[in-house]
Amino acid sequence: MEAPPEHRSEHCMPFGAQLVPGGGGVRFRLWAPGCQHVELHLAGAAQPLPQPLPLQAERDGWHTLTSDQTAAGARYRYALPDGTLVPDPASRFQPEDVHGPSEVIDPRAYAWRDQQWRGRPWHEAILYELHIGAFTAAGSFRAAIERLEHLVTLGVTGIELMPLADFPGRRNWGYDGALPFAPDASYGRPEDLKALIDAAHSRGLMVLLDVVYNHFGPEGNYLSLYAPQFFSARHHTPWGAAINYDAAGSRVVRDYFIHNALYWLQEYHLDGLRLDAVHAIADDSHPPFLQELAHRVRGEALPRQIHLVLENEHNEARWLARERCGHPLLYDAQWNDDLHHVLHVAASGEHEGYYADYHADDDSDDHTDDHAGAGKVSQLGRALTQGFVFQGELMGYRGSARGEPSAHLPPTAFVAFTQNHDQIGNRAFGERLGALAGCQALRAVTAVCLLTPQVPLLFMGEEWHSARAFQFFCDFGGELAEKVRRGRREEFARFAAFRDPAARARIPDPLAESTFLASKLDWGELAEPAHAAALRWYRQLLAVRARHIVPLLPQLTHAGEYRALAPGALSAWWRTDGGSELTLAVNLRAEPTGGFSDPPARLLWQQGRVGTEGTLGAWSVRCCLRR
Repeated sequence: MEAPPEHRSEHCMPFGAQLVPGGGGVRFRLWAPGCQHVELHLAGAAQPLPQPLPLQAERDGWHTLTSDQTAAGARYRYALPDGTLVPDPASRFQPEDVHGPSEVIDPRAYAWRDQQWRGRPWHEAILYELHIGAFTAAGSFRAAIERLEHLVTLGVTGIELMPLADFPGRRNWGYDGALPFAPDASYGRPEDLKALIDAAHSRGLMVLLDVVYNHFGPEGNYLSLYAPQFFSARHHTPWGAAINYDAAGSRVVRDYFIHNALYWLQEYHLDGLRLDAVHAIADDSHPPFLQELAHRVRGEALPRQIHLVLENEHNEARWLARERCGHPLLYDAQWNDDLHHVLHVAASGEHEGYYADYHADDDSDDHTDDHAGAGKVSQLGRALTQGFVFQGELMGYRGSARGEPSAHLPPTAFVAFTQNHDQIGNRAFGERLGALAGCQALRAVTAVCLLTPQVPLLFMGEEWHSARAFQFFCDFGGELAEKVRRGRREEFARFAAFRDPAARARIPDPLAESTFLASKLDWGELAEPAHAAALRWYRQLLAVRARHIVPLLPQLTHAGEYRALAPGALSAWWRTDGGSELTLAVNLRAEPTGGFSDPPARLLWQQGRVGTEGTLGAWSVRCCLRR
């Protein structure tokens, strides 16, 4: 077979280190409005050059230098007037971590082989979230390539990588990134990440990346020393002063993150981005940053389909609006925490913290959803058919109203899951749902999640019911390390199980390497019969979805309807524009429940027992299709 032709990719940025075409050296450009002069400390292959090179001060705080004394592979830092050496905030690679020098990277050195790849439409998405460091024993980009065939045979169509932006230390979830253009060196070099994405595309897999535009990590970001305008005195966040998206100087800040999105999509051939915690982006501007970013991405002539996904605690449906033809105007979808919470409470019985607002479900068959209060309707029904449970009603845990009406949106505007990094790792011991719920309950809520017309997401290892926890881990040093360790344990003091200081002391130390190692997947579990059986079950379920449900999704342009029968028991249905109807009969109860109609058409999947006269057994799910 003839090898596919090669091609090269580069995203040109107005800042950072950019190779000059034709071997003309490197252009360095830094926005440092807080400094009158900046110098470049440059290192060649052997040792630093004897004299630093001054950058030329330009208008609006920019400092620029084009030097023919360096090339790709050289390492460099900027020297501030007080002598402080800082990395490039647009560094493409940090071989010596966040405090070390940046490396000049030639993006065109990597020969891509995926030019025939055009991506996949959003309705085909079946996502698999993974952490590069914990996905394999080696914890590297190259090692992840060896597991791609497993994902293909599982039936997923896309992988979602937890954040890769360079973070301090050797291990981190990724949400403490300090240099958002540099994939962390603990996982490999930039060309290794490109090889992973190339390999995924050759197997028909999309690759999405989780990016963080709401804050920088607590260590390794030096922007405040030379560009204080990067942060806002008007807004504050749990991480300190907010990133400046709406005051003087914000044009450069907005461009910095917009270029970051385009950089990942163009230079790394990613198929989409998941924006973390956009509710924490403080922005009073018009148009808001999120709108501008989506318009810029949608306006680029990229050679494949691009998908943008949000995490948004505020449940703002306006970001998910559709054109008449059904295409997203801004963002394709949002992670549906509400559906997760309803399914988690049903399976586990937990009701502390925010789960308390998802603990009650009435047994009325009224599904008119008059918005008088989420407690007056089936939360499960609303989450399944309309996406958000809270669509403007008071949420007790928050003490305020939450959400916007979402019943006008199609199911594919929501990403459904029973497990993800947050919902597992933010627990004190990082237990997976299988450790909290019985097998029947676990399979029932999983079947609901994977058979709903919302876009499903699995968390790594979920497909074989991995017994490995996924705990919170990081690698800070000094006083910050102790502050994080103490804060992690104090965070759980409000929970009944951890009111005793001795109980809190048993919470795994997030700074210990053992906590990270305990969170790595154990692929050897697949040799055990129970885990192998679980994997077969997931493969069968995803095959049913791919064959029967995915083809319907482009025609499901409206929300579904439901009829609640008892707390945790209902029938839900979705009608296509062509007249077909997908139905789910769900009994997430530990006892049989009656009142279900006879199957209206072809049975696609039956989980649990079906009794006589419209009764579903405990923890049962039935999926049917009428054409």
